[in-house]
Amino acid sequence: MDSLIKPLTTEKVTNKKAAFGRHETFALRYAWLSKGFQTFQRNPDIFASDEATVQLGVGKNMVNAIRYWLRAAQMIETADDGLKTTALGRFIFAEHGCDPYLEDEATLWLIHWLLATNSELATAWYWFFNCFHKTEFTHDEVATAHAKFVLDNLSGKHSERTVRNEINIILRMYCQGARKTKLELEDRLDAPLSALKLVTTTAHTSYYQSKAGQQESLPIDIIGYAVNEIFNQRQQAVLPISELMYGIKNGVAIGSLFRLTESALLAKLERLVAKYPKIFNINETAGINQIYRENDSMISLTFLKNYYQPQDKVAS
Repeated sequence: MDSLIKPLTTEKVTNKKAAFGRHETFALRYAWLSKGFQTFQRNPDIFASDEATVQLGVGKNMVNAIRYWLRAAQMIETADDGLKTTALGRFIFAEHGCDPYLEDEATLWLIHWLLATNSELATAWYWFFNCFHKTEFTHDEVATAHAKFVLDNLSGKHSERTVRNEINIILRMYCQGARKTKLELEDRLDAPLSALKLVTTTAHTSYYQSKAGQQESLPIDIIGYAVNEIFNQRQQAVLPISELMYGIKNGVAIGSLFRLTESALLAKLERLVAKYPKIFNINETAGINQIYRENDSMISLTFLKNYYQPQDKVAS
């Protein structure tokens, strides 16, 4: 099993590394990551093959969408000669991987993290979960805020219509209660990330909610993976917990991304320290709560192994 996972590709949105609309307007569906990954692993040329529609059981536009979602979720990545599987993708979705059929809710939290930290390929997801902090909003309000962010930060090089339409996909992927067209209803009935309940809506109202909570189903080892990735990205030995909560200048914000309250994030970090006392520590310095990484040799994948393969726990 591979032991190395590359850290976050980038922690901020940049002009040269942003993407919108590459999903062909298809929201992520349950079988797409697992079936798409395993089909690709057997045949790395599948997405360019005439057999793709038959082997994947979808139309041509959906083939392109599956390819996009595998890349956005960091299960496959670009290589010198095309595309290749990532170590993380093999760990989770290979036929003998830890969750090849996406049955564990922890994997949904992991996929959410991987999408919402991928500012290059899932820019709107990155923005919505790290940078947009309004807890109640209409579709038009969030779409307008997203379009303004892109205009202000990405030189206005992207189609406003495409940028605004990204919000449609996000709401269809995450919100169980949204209701509009027959196609959107079909997407929502097969929307794995809606199980996380990070976005909700109420019948007979046009308002959506994305509120912070305790997130009881979010495993400590997923938090450990995320925190370790932030340490790897920043290349620092200590981080203020407030930065993990809110991020820096539109950077990754674990608290916001997972929609955790301040007290819930602190509680999960304390549990993380209790589980990995040789890796992490929390101290207060000059009135500021900070988390320290005592050992920078811990590979992020180890946290996932400790969750999915507890019988093979690596010493912490």
